[in-house]
Amino acid sequence: MAVQNHPQHHPRFRFPSFHRTGTAQAATDATAATTATRAYAFASLRLLTGFVFLWAFLDKTFGFGYATPSGKGWVDGGSPTKGFLSGVAAGPMESTFHDWAGAGWANWLFMLGLLGVGVALVSGVALRLAAVAGTAMMALMWIAEWPPAKHLSDGTVSMSSNPFADYHLIYAIVLIALAVAGAGATWGLGKAWAKLPIVRDRNWLK
Repeated sequence: MAVQNHPQHHPRFRFPSFHRTGTAQAATDATAATTATRAYAFASLRLLTGFVFLWAFLDKTFGFGYATPSGKGWVDGGSPTKGFLSGVAAGPMESTFHDWAGAGWANWLFMLGLLGVGVALVSGVALRLAAVAGTAMMALMWIAEWPPAKHLSDGTVSMSSNPFADYHLIYAIVLIALAVAGAGATWGLGKAWAKLPIVRDRNWLK
């Protein structure tokens, strides 16, 4: 009589892998912490940049004595663009900026741009529109200062420290980065703004 040996399957008791679970949980916590830190960093950058634009608007409007002397604010009859644009002394648009200096339409566009971008950044809404408007403003101001010039139109040294990268370019990149990162959701009204029907159906308003 043949005896067949059948393999016997013994149930194995396995302890739960606390090491793997702990590692996974730690990785999840680390990712969450990194995401939160990034959101706070962008929110801080957004608020500070917004204050730069808002303060420029307020100082030029009321003449707080910083960039705009007291008594020479917009409400006092001063021009927000005349001093800067009439002082342009280099670049391909020098004469054009001189023609624009002090013009009513230029004053209104410049001041509305400062106010709109500042409010959008501080509140965290319409960051894409703010990025477009702010970048256009920074591009015009970059051309007005014209960093590539080593000498001004009168032959004096321009004192330009860099032929390309200046603070206008940095501000433009910051505005674009804030819009791409959706930085209005943290410490801002970005989430509530995105839920509005008119905004939800039009991504360019976010």
